[in-house]
Amino acid sequence: MTASDYPPSFDKARLSDLAIFGGRPLFARYLSTSNLVRPDIERFLEYSRTMYEGRCYTGGGPLVRLLETRLAEVHRVKHCVALSGGLWAVVLTLKCLALPGRSEVVMPSLTYRKLADIACWAGLIPRFCEVDPETLTMTAATVEPHINEDTALILGVHPTVGRCPVDELVDLARRRALPLVFDSVEAAGDTYGGKPIGCFGDAECFSMHASKLLNGFEGGLVTTDNAALAARLSGTRDFGSDGPHRMVGMNSKLNEVHAAMALACLDDLDAQMERNRARYERYRSVLRAVDGVRLLEFGEGERRTYKNIVVELLDGWPLSREDTLAIFHAEKAMARPYYSPPLHLVKTSYPTRAGDLRQTERLAKKFMLLPCGELVHEAEIEQMGALLGFMHRHAADIKARLHP
Repeated sequence: MTASDYPPSFDKARLSDLAIFGGRPLFARYLSTSNLVRPDIERFLEYSRTMYEGRCYTGGGPLVRLLETRLAEVHRVKHCVALSGGLWAVVLTLKCLALPGRSEVVMPSLTYRKLADIACWAGLIPRFCEVDPETLTMTAATVEPHINEDTALILGVHPTVGRCPVDELVDLARRRALPLVFDSVEAAGDTYGGKPIGCFGDAECFSMHASKLLNGFEGGLVTTDNAALAARLSGTRDFGSDGPHRMVGMNSKLNEVHAAMALACLDDLDAQMERNRARYERYRSVLRAVDGVRLLEFGEGERRTYKNIVVELLDGWPLSREDTLAIFHAEKAMARPYYSPPLHLVKTSYPTRAGDLRQTERLAKKFMLLPCGELVHEAEIEQMGALLGFMHRHAADIKARLHP
């Protein structure tokens, strides 16, 4: 885009200028919360040429093996197993590690909308726990009350911004003799205690969906130091045919063209994180001037990818989240609610278990994801900050017109 594609200044002066009331949308194209990073086309074609010339198109080829080797080095683990999707990375890891004869997996309710489905695919019953209200992470204190004689394992889920207290969860799992798997989809590229996310617990699971940090079009991976687990995952993804013993398998192999895309993105990873940080810092600067809105900050002292932008609507914010989102959407800024509704309030066709999660229910009403990723430019971030300021100043009139 060129400078002429952007409004020279925020052009909403009256209520009727808002797109929700018939005005021209602030943005000419939709701005999403997906990363959609696009690597250098020549790098992608260079990797793809290896696959094409070698006529190795499906899983287990040289590009998949190279990707697994490089990511094992990145995460400082002995094994990395690539799969066709992040969903199957978690499903198969849970199936492999769940204690036999037990049926429950402890996980947060304030999390990805399909994570309970994933537990169901693994043959487990989700038991939902609370999160810490300050960090939005599950902690040893929020998990332990939900552990019982039927607990098969703990699924530690890193939230969109911020990281679980890994040491606490590792100690808890060891003390209670339970497997610990981390869903690290939103933590890829980060460190904890100076060590890369990916080397903790019994295994960690990641996604290479186009919306994530590492874009493989679609894909997933599992990192672990457990050789037996890696061998079982490798066999299971390939129809259960690998190794001396037959196992129940499936086709969840990663293909070579997806590996080529992921490798090209991996080459660009450090530069991408710098671009993410520039967008984050612009949001940080812009949102300081908006009353009633708090940016969830990434903090210092650890490596962070700065990919996601999450804000809390404080008590001083005068509009409901639903009205705020409706105004954003009309302007073609596709902000969305943060993990709402929480999973324990979602009707399912399979059993779930939860106690009193009123804190989760309160938190699920307060947060939003703002547009981010490669398709969002810093000038557009300025416009979104101005839009929030306009909403705050004209909130009474907006509410009266939306709800006469």
